[in-house]
Amino acid sequence: MLTLYGYPRSRSLRVSWLLEELGLDWQYHLVNLQQGEHKTTDYLKHNIEGKVPTLIDQDLTLCESTAICLYLAERYGSHWLPHQSMQQQARHHQWLSFIITELEQPLWSIGKHRYALPEPIRLPEMQAVASWEFKKAANVASHWLPESDYLFGNLPTVADIILTQTLNWATAFKQKLPANVEKYRLFVSQRPALMRALHKEQQALPT
Repeated sequence: MLTLYGYPRSRSLRVSWLLEELGLDWQYHLVNLQQGEHKTTDYLKHNIEGKVPTLIDQDLTLCESTAICLYLAERYGSHWLPHQSMQQQARHHQWLSFIITELEQPLWSIGKHRYALPEPIRLPEMQAVASWEFKKAANVASHWLPESDYLFGNLPTVADIILTQTLNWATAFKQKLPANVEKYRLFVSQRPALMRALHKEQQALPT
C-alpha cells in the first residue's frame, strides 16, 4: 500500500487525484499544517523541506508533487503520459515546466505574502506584482491551450492534473482566467477521481 502525506487542497491534491485515477491501494496521512506537524522531527525524517506532499512506496520516499505524479504514471499508469511521439512527450514536459515556474510561482507568492510567511516579512505590494505575473502567464496558457478536451487530445495526462489544480488555486486567489482557460478548468475539474480525492482529504481532517 502506498502512503501519501498531505494536507487538503495543497499540492498533495495533485497526487491524491492521480492515485484515485489510477485506482491504486493507498492511504492518506494528514500532516496538519495549521498545527505545525510539518515541522516535527518525525515528519522531517521523511521530508527535510518540511512541506507536503510526500509519498512512500515500499522503500522509496519521494517529495515534490510533479516528480511524484510522474513516478506514479511511469510505474503504474503509463497511459497518463503521452506516447504518440517524442515531440508530444517534449511538449508534455514543457507544459509541466511552464505550470510550475510561470503559473504556480506567482500564485504561491500571493499565498506566501497573504498567510504563509511570518507576518513581519509579508509585503502587501507583492499581491499586485504577483497578480500581474500570473495574468501574463495565464495569457500564454490561453494561447497554447488546444481545442481538444485535454492538453493532448481526448485523454488526460499528468499535465492536465497539475494544470487544473493550479488553476483551481488561481480561482481561490480571485485571479481572472481567460475564457478558454476557465472552460478547460471547469471541464477537467468534473472528473470523479478529483471528487473522490477531495472527499478522502476532507475526511482526514479532525472534527
